[in-house]
Amino acid sequence: MFGLPVALVVLVALVAFIAVMFLVFKRPMYENMALGLILLVALTGQWAELGEYLIFPTENSLFYVIFTFMLIAVIFDATDAVGRIVYIMLALIGRFRGGSGYVATLASAFMASLSGSGPGNAAAVGSFTIPMMKRSGFKPHTAASIEMSASMLGNIIPPAGIIFLSFGVVDGLFPGTISLSGFLLASYAIGFWFVVQKFVLLFFICKVTKVEPIPIEERPKFAEAWKQGWPALLLPVVLFVPLMIDFLAEDFLIARLGEDGAETFSDSVLMFTPGLAAAYALIIGRKSLPGRRLRLAPIMEMCRGSLRTVVPIAATVYFAYAISAAFNGLKAEKEIEAWFTGLDLSLTAVVLIVPLVFAVLGMVLPGTAQVAILGGSLVTVFAALGGDPVLLAVLLPALTGALEGMTPPLALGLFVTMGIANSEFGKTARAATVWIVCHLLMSMALLGGLLPIAGL
Repeated sequence: MFGLPVALVVLVALVAFIAVMFLVFKRPMYENMALGLILLVALTGQWAELGEYLIFPTENSLFYVIFTFMLIAVIFDATDAVGRIVYIMLALIGRFRGGSGYVATLASAFMASLSGSGPGNAAAVGSFTIPMMKRSGFKPHTAASIEMSASMLGNIIPPAGIIFLSFGVVDGLFPGTISLSGFLLASYAIGFWFVVQKFVLLFFICKVTKVEPIPIEERPKFAEAWKQGWPALLLPVVLFVPLMIDFLAEDFLIARLGEDGAETFSDSVLMFTPGLAAAYALIIGRKSLPGRRLRLAPIMEMCRGSLRTVVPIAATVYFAYAISAAFNGLKAEKEIEAWFTGLDLSLTAVVLIVPLVFAVLGMVLPGTAQVAILGGSLVTVFAALGGDPVLLAVLLPALTGALEGMTPPLALGLFVTMGIANSEFGKTARAATVWIVCHLLMSMALLGGLLPIAGL
Protein backbone atom coordinates (compact mmCIF):
# COMPACT_ATOMS: atom_id res chain seq x y z
CA MET A 1 0.00 0.00 0.00
CA PHE A 2 1.57 3.29 -1.25
CA GLY A 3 4.94 1.50 -1.29
CA LEU A 4 4.84 0.95 2.49
CA PRO A 5 5.91 -2.39 3.98
CA VAL A 6 3.07 -4.56 5.32
CA ALA A 7 4.46 -4.36 8.85
CA LEU A 8 4.33 -0.56 8.77
CA VAL A 9 0.73 -0.59 7.51
CA VAL A 10 -0.22 -2.94 10.35
CA LEU A 11 1.58 -0.65 12.79
CA VAL A 12 -0.34 2.42 11.56
CA ALA A 13 -3.63 0.50 11.79
CA LEU A 14 -2.83 -0.52 15.37
CA VAL A 15 -1.95 3.05 16.40
CA ALA A 16 -5.16 4.35 14.84
CA PHE A 17 -7.28 1.65 16.50
CA ILE A 18 -5.89 2.30 19.99
CA ALA A 19 -6.17 6.08 19.54
CA VAL A 20 -9.85 5.84 18.46
CA MET A 21 -10.73 3.47 21.31
CA PHE A 22 -9.04 5.73 23.83
CA LEU A 23 -10.13 9.18 22.61
CA VAL A 24 -13.51 8.48 21.00
CA PHE A 25 -14.90 5.54 22.96
CA LYS A 26 -13.12 6.49 26.23
CA ARG A 27 -12.12 2.91 26.97
CA PRO A 28 -9.39 2.30 29.58
CA MET A 29 -5.91 1.83 28.16
CA TYR A 30 -5.41 -1.72 29.44
CA GLU A 31 -8.56 -2.75 27.57
CA ASN A 32 -7.38 -0.98 24.42
CA MET A 33 -4.00 -2.71 24.59
CA ALA A 34 -5.66 -6.10 25.03
CA LEU A 35 -7.93 -5.49 22.03
CA GLY A 36 -4.94 -4.15 20.13
CA LEU A 37 -3.13 -7.43 20.69
CA ILE A 38 -6.11 -9.36 19.31
CA LEU A 39 -6.29 -7.03 16.29
CA LEU A 40 -2.57 -7.42 15.63
CA VAL A 41 -2.80 -11.21 15.79
CA ALA A 42 -5.89 -11.21 13.55
CA LEU A 43 -4.32 -8.95 10.91
CA THR A 44 -1.12 -10.99 10.78
CA GLY A 45 -2.60 -14.48 11.17
CA GLN A 46 -0.59 -15.35 14.28
CA TRP A 47 -3.40 -17.15 16.16
CA ALA A 48 -1.19 -20.16 16.82
CA GLU A 49 1.33 -17.97 18.65
CA LEU A 50 -1.21 -15.98 20.73
CA GLY A 51 -0.74 -18.19 23.80
CA GLU A 52 3.01 -17.76 23.56
CA TYR A 53 2.64 -13.98 23.42
CA LEU A 54 0.36 -13.99 26.48
CA ILE A 55 2.88 -16.07 28.44
CA PHE A 56 5.86 -13.92 27.39
CA PRO A 57 5.34 -11.10 29.96
CA THR A 58 5.03 -13.57 32.84
CA GLU A 59 8.48 -14.97 32.03
CA ASN A 60 10.10 -11.54 32.13
CA SER A 61 11.37 -10.45 35.53
CA LEU A 62 11.03 -6.79 34.48
CA PHE A 63 7.25 -7.09 34.60
CA TYR A 64 7.35 -8.04 38.28
CA VAL A 65 9.88 -5.30 39.04
CA ILE A 66 7.51 -2.71 37.54
CA PHE A 67 4.62 -4.00 39.64
CA THR A 68 6.77 -3.91 42.79
CA PHE A 69 7.89 -0.31 42.23
CA MET A 70 4.30 0.82 41.65
CA LEU A 71 3.28 -0.76 44.94
CA ILE A 72 6.04 0.86 46.99
CA ALA A 73 5.09 4.26 45.54
CA VAL A 74 1.86 3.88 47.51
CA ILE A 75 3.85 3.25 50.68
CA PHE A 76 6.07 6.27 50.03
CA ASP A 77 2.97 8.44 49.67
CA ALA A 78 1.40 7.11 52.87
CA THR A 79 4.53 7.80 54.90
CA ASP A 80 4.70 11.48 53.80
CA ALA A 81 8.30 11.26 52.55
CA VAL A 82 7.73 13.93 49.91
CA GLY A 83 6.19 16.43 52.32
CA ARG A 84 9.24 16.25 54.57
CA ILE A 85 11.63 16.86 51.71
CA VAL A 86 9.55 19.77 50.42
CA TYR A 87 9.88 21.50 53.79
CA ILE A 88 13.66 21.18 53.66
CA MET A 89 13.66 22.68 50.16
CA LEU A 90 11.38 25.49 51.29
CA ALA A 91 13.79 26.37 54.06
CA LEU A 92 16.80 26.28 51.72
CA ILE A 93 15.69 28.04 48.54
CA GLY A 94 12.32 29.60 49.35
CA ARG A 95 14.02 32.93 50.10
CA PHE A 96 15.16 33.42 46.48
CA ARG A 97 13.11 35.16 43.77
CA GLY A 98 10.89 32.51 42.21
CA GLY A 99 11.96 30.11 44.94
CA SER A 100 8.57 28.38 44.91
CA GLY A 101 9.15 27.39 41.27
CA TYR A 102 12.52 25.85 42.12
CA VAL A 103 10.97 24.05 45.07
CA ALA A 104 8.30 22.66 42.75
CA THR A 105 10.94 21.40 40.31
CA LEU A 106 13.16 19.85 42.98
CA ALA A 107 10.25 18.30 44.85
CA SER A 108 8.90 16.82 41.62
CA ALA A 109 12.33 15.41 40.75
CA PHE A 110 12.55 13.84 44.20
CA MET A 111 9.03 12.46 43.97
CA ALA A 112 9.85 11.11 40.51
CA SER A 113 12.63 8.99 42.00
CA LEU A 114 10.05 7.41 44.31
CA SER A 115 6.75 7.25 42.45
CA GLY A 116 7.62 6.64 38.79
CA SER A 117 4.43 8.37 37.66
CA GLY A 118 4.09 11.70 35.86
CA PRO A 119 0.38 12.40 36.47
CA GLY A 120 0.66 10.94 39.99
CA ASN A 121 3.58 13.26 40.60
CA ALA A 122 1.51 16.21 39.38
CA ALA A 123 -1.33 15.39 41.77
CA ALA A 124 0.83 14.61 44.82
CA VAL A 125 3.30 17.49 44.55
CA GLY A 126 1.20 19.98 42.57
CA SER A 127 -1.51 20.20 45.19
CA PHE A 128 1.12 21.73 47.48
CA THR A 129 3.46 23.59 45.11
CA ILE A 130 0.96 25.24 42.74
CA PRO A 131 -0.89 27.23 45.45
CA MET A 132 2.52 28.14 46.85
CA MET A 133 3.67 29.44 43.44
CA LYS A 134 0.48 31.45 43.01
CA ARG A 135 1.01 33.11 46.37
CA SER A 136 4.54 34.05 45.24
CA GLY A 137 3.22 35.92 42.21
CA PHE A 138 3.21 33.28 39.48
CA LYS A 139 0.14 33.49 37.24
CA PRO A 140 -2.12 30.41 37.54
CA HIS A 141 -1.32 29.21 33.99
CA THR A 142 2.42 29.73 34.57
CA ALA A 143 2.35 27.80 37.84
CA ALA A 144 0.40 24.98 36.18
CA SER A 145 2.86 24.72 33.28
CA ILE A 146 5.91 24.75 35.58
CA GLU A 147 4.53 21.92 37.72
CA MET A 148 3.34 20.00 34.65
CA SER A 149 6.82 19.97 33.13
CA ALA A 150 8.52 19.13 36.43
CA SER A 151 6.02 16.36 37.18
CA MET A 152 6.80 14.59 33.92
CA LEU A 153 10.19 13.77 35.37
CA GLY A 154 8.20 10.92 36.90
CA ASN A 155 8.31 9.19 33.50
CA ILE A 156 12.03 9.92 32.96
CA ILE A 157 13.70 9.11 36.29
CA PRO A 158 13.69 5.49 37.59
CA PRO A 159 11.68 3.63 38.80
CA ALA A 160 9.18 4.60 36.07
CA GLY A 161 7.75 1.43 34.54
CA ILE A 162 8.24 2.74 31.01
CA ILE A 163 12.01 2.73 31.61
CA PHE A 164 11.96 -1.02 32.21
CA LEU A 165 9.80 -1.45 29.13
CA SER A 166 12.34 0.52 27.07
CA PHE A 167 15.17 -1.62 28.40
CA GLY A 168 13.24 -4.71 27.34
CA VAL A 169 13.11 -3.32 23.79
CA VAL A 170 16.86 -2.82 23.41
CA ASP A 171 17.77 -5.97 25.33
CA GLY A 172 15.50 -8.04 23.09
CA LEU A 173 17.05 -6.62 19.91
CA PHE A 174 20.67 -6.27 21.08
CA PRO A 175 21.10 -8.73 23.98
CA GLY A 176 23.91 -8.00 26.40
CA THR A 177 24.61 -4.51 25.02
CA ILE A 178 23.97 -2.98 28.44
CA SER A 179 22.91 -4.33 31.82
CA LEU A 180 19.70 -3.21 33.46
CA SER A 181 21.67 -1.50 36.22
CA GLY A 182 23.69 0.40 33.62
CA PHE A 183 20.51 1.33 31.79
CA LEU A 184 18.94 2.68 34.98
CA LEU A 185 22.05 4.72 35.80
CA ALA A 186 21.95 6.20 32.29
CA SER A 187 18.29 7.03 32.93
CA TYR A 188 19.28 8.95 36.05
CA ALA A 189 21.78 10.89 33.92
CA ILE A 190 19.02 11.70 31.40
CA GLY A 191 16.86 12.88 34.29
CA PHE A 192 19.69 15.12 35.50
CA TRP A 193 19.94 16.89 32.14
CA PHE A 194 16.19 17.49 32.04
CA VAL A 195 16.29 18.94 35.55
CA VAL A 196 19.05 21.31 34.37
CA GLN A 197 16.92 22.28 31.35
CA LYS A 198 13.95 23.05 33.59
CA PHE A 199 16.07 25.14 35.97
CA VAL A 200 17.52 27.22 33.13
CA LEU A 201 14.11 27.93 31.60
CA LEU A 202 12.63 28.64 35.03
CA PHE A 203 15.42 31.17 35.70
CA PHE A 204 14.41 33.19 32.63
CA ILE A 205 10.69 32.90 33.45
CA CYS A 206 11.36 34.27 36.93
CA LYS A 207 13.36 37.16 35.42
CA VAL A 208 10.57 38.05 33.01
CA THR A 209 7.63 37.68 35.40
CA LYS A 210 9.45 39.28 38.37
CA VAL A 211 7.88 36.94 40.90
CA GLU A 212 8.62 37.22 44.60
CA PRO A 213 10.27 34.86 47.10
CA ILE A 214 8.04 32.65 49.22
CA PRO A 215 6.57 34.79 52.04
CA ILE A 216 8.70 34.50 55.15
CA GLU A 217 5.76 33.30 57.25
CA GLU A 218 5.43 30.27 54.93
CA ARG A 219 9.10 29.30 55.11
CA PRO A 220 9.95 26.84 57.86
CA LYS A 221 13.08 27.12 59.95
CA PHE A 222 15.84 25.03 58.41
CA ALA A 223 16.83 23.34 61.68
CA GLU A 224 13.27 22.21 62.31
CA ALA A 225 12.70 21.07 58.71
CA TRP A 226 16.00 19.16 58.69
CA LYS A 227 15.24 17.44 61.97
CA GLN A 228 11.93 16.15 60.66
CA GLY A 229 12.93 15.42 57.07
CA TRP A 230 16.55 14.25 56.86
CA PRO A 231 15.74 10.51 57.12
CA ALA A 232 13.59 10.79 53.97
CA LEU A 233 16.61 12.09 52.03
CA LEU A 234 18.10 8.61 52.27
CA LEU A 235 15.25 6.98 50.33
CA PRO A 236 16.74 7.68 46.87
CA VAL A 237 20.08 6.49 48.24
CA VAL A 238 18.52 3.19 49.31
CA LEU A 239 17.20 2.78 45.76
CA PHE A 240 20.31 4.06 43.97
CA VAL A 241 23.24 2.42 45.80
CA PRO A 242 22.30 -1.24 45.06
CA LEU A 243 22.00 -0.36 41.35
CA MET A 244 25.40 1.33 41.44
CA ILE A 245 26.99 -1.67 43.17
CA ASP A 246 25.45 -4.06 40.66
CA PHE A 247 26.68 -1.89 37.75
CA LEU A 248 30.23 -1.42 39.05
CA ALA A 249 30.63 -5.06 40.09
CA GLU A 250 29.39 -6.52 36.78
CA ASP A 251 32.79 -7.88 35.68
CA PHE A 252 33.49 -9.29 39.14
CA LEU A 253 30.09 -11.02 39.27
CA ILE A 254 30.53 -12.54 35.82
CA ALA A 255 33.98 -13.84 36.80
CA ARG A 256 32.65 -15.42 40.00
CA LEU A 257 29.14 -16.47 39.00
CA GLY A 258 29.21 -16.70 35.22
CA GLU A 259 26.95 -14.69 32.90
CA ASP A 260 23.76 -16.50 33.93
CA GLY A 261 24.59 -16.14 37.61
CA ALA A 262 25.39 -12.43 37.22
CA GLU A 263 22.10 -11.87 35.41
CA THR A 264 20.20 -13.69 38.15
CA PHE A 265 22.01 -11.61 40.78
CA SER A 266 20.95 -8.40 38.98
CA ASP A 267 17.34 -9.57 38.85
CA SER A 268 17.49 -10.36 42.57
CA VAL A 269 18.89 -6.91 43.37
CA LEU A 270 16.04 -5.26 41.47
CA MET A 271 13.45 -7.33 43.30
CA PHE A 272 15.08 -6.89 46.71
CA THR A 273 15.77 -3.13 46.53
CA PRO A 274 12.11 -1.95 46.40
CA GLY A 275 11.29 -4.09 49.42
CA LEU A 276 14.23 -2.65 51.32
CA ALA A 277 13.17 0.90 50.43
CA ALA A 278 9.56 0.18 51.43
CA ALA A 279 10.67 -1.21 54.80
CA TYR A 280 12.82 1.88 55.41
CA ALA A 281 9.96 4.21 54.46
CA LEU A 282 7.60 2.43 56.84
CA ILE A 283 10.09 2.69 59.69
CA ILE A 284 10.82 6.41 59.30
CA GLY A 285 7.20 7.26 58.47
CA ARG A 286 5.44 5.06 61.01
CA LYS A 287 3.96 8.08 62.79
CA SER A 288 2.06 8.95 59.60
CA LEU A 289 0.33 5.56 59.60
CA PRO A 290 -2.97 4.77 61.36
CA GLY A 291 -2.28 4.33 65.07
CA ARG A 292 1.10 6.10 64.58
CA ARG A 293 2.99 2.81 64.68
CA LEU A 294 3.86 -0.18 62.53
CA ARG A 295 1.08 -2.75 62.40
CA LEU A 296 0.47 -5.38 59.74
CA ALA A 297 -3.30 -4.81 59.37
CA PRO A 298 -3.19 -1.15 58.22
CA ILE A 299 -0.25 -1.88 55.92
CA MET A 300 -2.19 -4.71 54.27
CA GLU A 301 -5.23 -2.47 53.98
CA MET A 302 -3.07 0.19 52.35
CA CYS A 303 -1.80 -2.32 49.79
CA ARG A 304 -5.33 -3.58 49.13
CA GLY A 305 -6.53 -0.04 48.58
CA SER A 306 -3.80 0.54 46.00
CA LEU A 307 -4.97 -2.27 43.73
CA ARG A 308 -7.45 -0.07 41.85
CA THR A 309 -4.54 2.15 40.85
CA VAL A 310 -1.76 -0.41 40.45
CA VAL A 311 -3.57 -3.23 38.64
CA PRO A 312 -4.80 -1.23 35.59
CA ILE A 313 -1.28 0.12 35.02
CA ALA A 314 0.21 -3.35 35.45
CA ALA A 315 -2.32 -4.75 32.99
CA THR A 316 -1.41 -2.04 30.46
CA VAL A 317 2.28 -2.91 30.78
CA TYR A 318 1.46 -6.63 30.51
CA PHE A 319 -0.33 -6.23 27.18
CA ALA A 320 2.35 -3.79 25.99
CA TYR A 321 4.92 -6.57 26.47
CA ALA A 322 2.64 -9.02 24.65
CA ILE A 323 2.21 -6.62 21.69
CA SER A 324 5.96 -6.16 21.57
CA ALA A 325 6.39 -9.93 21.40
CA ALA A 326 3.81 -10.14 18.59
CA PHE A 327 5.73 -7.57 16.56
CA ASN A 328 8.94 -9.50 17.17
CA GLY A 329 7.12 -12.54 15.80
CA LEU A 330 6.53 -10.65 12.56
CA LYS A 331 10.21 -9.71 12.27
CA ALA A 332 8.75 -6.28 11.56
CA GLU A 333 11.87 -4.39 12.63
CA LYS A 334 13.90 -5.69 9.68
CA GLU A 335 11.18 -4.88 7.17
CA ILE A 336 10.66 -1.35 8.52
CA GLU A 337 14.43 -0.86 8.79
CA ALA A 338 14.90 -1.75 5.12
CA TRP A 339 12.17 0.67 4.07
CA PHE A 340 13.36 3.49 6.32
CA THR A 341 17.02 3.22 5.32
CA GLY A 342 15.88 3.27 1.70
CA LEU A 343 14.71 6.84 2.26
CA ASP A 344 18.40 7.88 2.48
CA LEU A 345 17.85 10.02 5.55
CA SER A 346 20.95 11.08 7.45
CA LEU A 347 21.40 10.27 11.12
CA THR A 348 21.10 14.00 11.86
CA ALA A 349 17.71 14.10 10.13
CA VAL A 350 16.53 11.14 12.19
CA VAL A 351 17.72 12.85 15.39
CA LEU A 352 15.52 15.83 14.50
CA ILE A 353 12.53 13.87 13.19
CA VAL A 354 12.11 11.16 15.85
CA PRO A 355 11.33 13.52 18.78
CA LEU A 356 8.78 15.37 16.62
CA VAL A 357 7.10 12.09 15.64
CA PHE A 358 6.76 11.11 19.30
CA ALA A 359 5.44 14.58 20.17
CA VAL A 360 2.62 14.07 17.68
CA LEU A 361 1.94 10.50 18.84
CA GLY A 362 1.91 11.73 22.44
CA MET A 363 -1.19 13.73 21.61
CA VAL A 364 -3.19 10.52 21.20
CA LEU A 365 -1.23 7.56 22.61
CA PRO A 366 0.18 6.79 26.09
CA GLY A 367 3.93 6.28 26.29
CA THR A 368 3.71 2.55 27.05
CA ALA A 369 1.75 1.98 23.84
CA GLN A 370 4.25 4.01 21.82
CA VAL A 371 7.20 2.04 23.18
CA ALA A 372 5.47 -1.29 22.62
CA ILE A 373 4.40 -0.49 19.07
CA LEU A 374 7.22 1.69 17.71
CA GLY A 375 10.15 1.24 20.09
CA GLY A 376 11.71 -1.81 18.48
CA SER A 377 11.38 -0.53 14.91
CA LEU A 378 12.89 2.88 15.62
CA VAL A 379 15.72 1.50 17.75
CA THR A 380 16.62 -0.86 14.90
CA VAL A 381 16.49 1.93 12.31
CA PHE A 382 18.59 4.22 14.51
CA ALA A 383 21.25 1.51 14.86
CA ALA A 384 21.20 0.79 11.10
CA LEU A 385 21.98 4.46 10.40
CA GLY A 386 24.99 4.38 12.72
CA GLY A 387 23.37 5.57 15.94
CA ASP A 388 23.70 3.98 19.36
CA PRO A 389 20.56 1.86 19.92
CA VAL A 390 20.96 2.08 23.71
CA LEU A 391 20.99 5.88 23.49
CA LEU A 392 17.62 5.98 21.72
CA ALA A 393 16.20 3.31 24.04
CA VAL A 394 17.23 5.20 27.18
CA LEU A 395 15.61 8.34 25.75
CA LEU A 396 12.33 6.62 24.87
CA PRO A 397 10.70 7.45 28.26
CA ALA A 398 11.45 11.15 27.75
CA LEU A 399 10.19 11.02 24.16
CA THR A 400 7.04 9.05 24.91
CA GLY A 401 5.84 8.98 28.52
CA ALA A 402 6.96 12.53 29.33
CA LEU A 403 5.60 14.12 26.14
CA GLU A 404 2.36 12.17 26.53
CA GLY A 405 1.66 14.11 29.73
CA MET A 406 2.49 17.48 28.15
CA THR A 407 0.92 17.50 24.66
CA PRO A 408 -2.86 18.03 24.37
CA PRO A 409 -5.37 16.52 23.91
CA LEU A 410 -4.03 13.55 25.96
CA ALA A 411 -1.82 15.66 28.28
CA LEU A 412 -2.77 14.04 31.58
CA GLY A 413 -0.13 15.98 33.51
CA LEU A 414 -1.27 19.27 32.01
CA PHE A 415 -4.92 18.71 32.88
CA VAL A 416 -4.09 17.68 36.46
CA THR A 417 -2.04 20.83 37.16
CA MET A 418 -4.50 23.04 35.29
CA GLY A 419 -7.28 21.76 37.55
CA ILE A 420 -5.25 22.43 40.69
CA ALA A 421 -4.28 25.93 39.51
CA ASN A 422 -7.81 26.70 38.27
CA SER A 423 -6.28 28.16 35.10
CA GLU A 424 -7.73 28.65 31.63
CA PHE A 425 -6.95 25.96 29.07
CA GLY A 426 -5.85 28.36 26.31
CA LYS A 427 -3.38 30.28 28.47
CA THR A 428 -2.09 27.11 30.11
CA ALA A 429 -1.61 25.36 26.76
CA ARG A 430 0.36 28.33 25.42
CA ALA A 431 2.54 28.41 28.53
CA ALA A 432 3.04 24.63 28.24
CA THR A 433 4.22 25.04 24.63
CA VAL A 434 7.38 26.78 25.84
CA TRP A 435 8.21 23.81 28.07
CA ILE A 436 7.37 21.31 25.31
CA VAL A 437 9.65 23.05 22.78
CA CYS A 438 12.54 23.16 25.27
CA HIS A 439 11.92 19.50 26.13
CA LEU A 440 12.16 18.60 22.43
CA LEU A 441 15.36 20.62 22.00
CA MET A 442 16.95 18.88 24.99
CA SER A 443 15.85 15.49 23.60
CA MET A 444 17.46 16.30 20.25
CA ALA A 445 20.68 17.44 21.93
CA LEU A 446 20.90 14.22 23.95
CA LEU A 447 19.96 12.01 21.00
CA GLY A 448 22.59 13.77 18.88
CA GLY A 449 25.27 12.96 21.47
CA LEU A 450 25.93 16.61 22.29
CA LEU A 451 25.79 15.99 26.05
CA PRO A 452 27.56 13.26 28.05
CA ILE A 453 25.44 10.51 29.60
CA ALA A 454 26.89 8.44 32.45
CA GLY A 455 26.73 4.72 31.80
CA LEU A 456 26.83 5.03 27.99
